[in-house]
Amino acid sequence: MTLSAPTTVVHARAPGKINVFLKVGALLDDGYHDVASAYQAVSLSEDVRAYPADDFSVTFTNSSSVDTSGLPLDGSNLAIKAATLLARRAGYRGGVRLEIEKHVPIAGGMGGGSADAAATLLACDTLWGTDLGREELVELAGELGADVPFAFIGGTAIGTGRGDQLSPALAKGHFQWVFALADFGMSTPEVYRELDRHRDRHAQDIFPAEVAPHVDANVLQALRAGDPHMLAEVLHNDLQAPALQMEPKLAKVIELGEENGALAGMISGSGPTVAFLAADLDNALELQIALSAARLNVVRATGPVHGARVLST
Repeated sequence: MTLSAPTTVVHARAPGKINVFLKVGALLDDGYHDVASAYQAVSLSEDVRAYPADDFSVTFTNSSSVDTSGLPLDGSNLAIKAATLLARRAGYRGGVRLEIEKHVPIAGGMGGGSADAAATLLACDTLWGTDLGREELVELAGELGADVPFAFIGGTAIGTGRGDQLSPALAKGHFQWVFALADFGMSTPEVYRELDRHRDRHAQDIFPAEVAPHVDANVLQALRAGDPHMLAEVLHNDLQAPALQMEPKLAKVIELGEENGALAGMISGSGPTVAFLAADLDNALELQIALSAARLNVVRATGPVHGARVLST
């Protein structure tokens, strides 16, 4: 089956995310963990432009805050994986040339690669005229990684299982976030392994992890209320302790942000990005200035925002 490409370029965008709540379940026999997460899509987005081609390729454009020089350009790149997966599913025999403008920190716990994959699925579906529909594209997204379906859906959602069993969550208004970016990345699998070691070391002092964790009701209430002060009280990330064990200097970043007016600070996902929740826009701007003066690489964002969408064809 060969489908004709209806256009010469498609521009799609998908958001990065923050886990405002992340609880990690006990280590399972297959070496993985179930999680319970409250995701929020934020206004740091990945822009993907897809052009017709005979094979599959990807290039990256540096933004002011993201260094893309170390990203893979071969079949191990998640955007290439997304395009080839869609081509196989749809029976499309051509390729695509992808140009990606990155604004989400790399290996920073904010789902930038997942956003690349989600935007690529949508862009290629439009470019190739495969017309699979959002439901089937979200299903494909789940084959690429636990965070990819959320990048497709956006907004605010609760994720369970491996994080890809999503249900929408009500969230009123917008929350103001300031992110302190690190000049290094952290391996998500290694942070999870450190979590398991952390739990073993402190087994006498902490409650055993649940096999099937859940999101606390107070988190849902804070999101529904749109109240940053309420949300600041219930921000939680089980991966923070192992991330700080691996990179203790991140604790100083959290402390600095909270000393300069953040309602709360925490490691974003598996790190090393540190996320600060601000009371309002003025507070976020003041915090951004203060952290920049401390020579930290800082960006500001709001959430929630829409998921993956086509901007132009």
